[in-house]
Amino acid sequence: MAPSDEGAELAQVLAINDTRVYRPATQLALVIPPESRIRKGTAVDRLYRNSGDRARVDTARTALARKSVLKTLATTYRCTVADLEDALRDLRDGYPLYGENPTAGQLLESEYDAFLERIPDQKDDEDLVTHHQTEEWHQLGLNEPTSGLHGRCIEAVSALVRVSRLKGVRVFRGFSRIDQSTTVPPDIVNQSNWLPAIELYGEGIFVTLSEARLRVWEKSAGVMGRLQAVEARFKQSGRDQPNPLSARFILLHTLSHLLIRQIESEGGYPAASLSEQLYCSTAPKPMAGILIRVLVPDVAGSLGGLAELADPKRFLALLVRALEHAQWCSLDPVCRESQGQGPALLNRAACHACALVPEPACGYENTLLDRTFVKGDPELRLPAFFAMDNP
Repeated sequence: MAPSDEGAELAQVLAINDTRVYRPATQLALVIPPESRIRKGTAVDRLYRNSGDRARVDTARTALARKSVLKTLATTYRCTVADLEDALRDLRDGYPLYGENPTAGQLLESEYDAFLERIPDQKDDEDLVTHHQTEEWHQLGLNEPTSGLHGRCIEAVSALVRVSRLKGVRVFRGFSRIDQSTTVPPDIVNQSNWLPAIELYGEGIFVTLSEARLRVWEKSAGVMGRLQAVEARFKQSGRDQPNPLSARFILLHTLSHLLIRQIESEGGYPAASLSEQLYCSTAPKPMAGILIRVLVPDVAGSLGGLAELADPKRFLALLVRALEHAQWCSLDPVCRESQGQGPALLNRAACHACALVPEPACGYENTLLDRTFVKGDPELRLPAFFAMDNP
């Protein structure tokens, strides 16, 4: 390409291990009720998962041929032909979404509600198994009176849920080079009408913060002032997630990283095997939740060690130690007083010594982090969220 050509793009030389050479674009959705409650091995479940069997029924040229296919499948599935007809009717009606086409934001809201919902007749083999620990969590302050940071943590956390079983579907949408402006489809020529995906199984801890306390905290002058500088850089970076950027998001994101680092040191899970999902919004549905999970391709899931950390006493100790470690970084005062670090200078008081985690564990490229939002700063009139009095 001649350098004199107007509008020509110059070639770039990158090292083969440069992360910009290949950036996968994936999306993960969790399986939640009602889909997560469908009994395994039923006709509708097996037909939904097997497009080849559905194609055999759909391509039968005559009624007699179709009947023969259904009889063969009924023998294979160990059900009746009537069961298969009912299953096919459900699939034609749009099972499992039945015509709904939720957006990414609606999916997050549905997942958030699913974790908070109490299912009385829950089975251990369902794709989402939750055990609510909220009552036991708040009882900690009554049965064993606590003071200081322990007591404030109990007040600041509004819900604690042990997720014993979790299923997610990760879809590969394509990849990008250099930047994320153009996504190359998985088949490169973009002629396929499907996307590759994988089913993952695991466990997790789900926690929500007090909405009333958050509303008071995010309206303080110190919080709003510190957010403004990051907002300006966020707009210049060209990113569209999260939308909109808020102080509660940075608080949740930083707290999530602090918990992941603490779980790594106490729970036996390497940080790279963990991942976060943030549920953050103020409208139309207020949300302030963190899901820390481990997902593996094995249908048996993981070993259960992460979910056990949701025991109220163990999680309280975990949370307190994470907050204590946030008070000081080995690179302070440089890290604490930083005006911007990391990609696009989107981090403030957050570095590899205190708040960053391995790339697979973070959904936002280790950016939009700030320990000051967690630990507070009296000089900036920025209150520490977990040290505030209840509103």
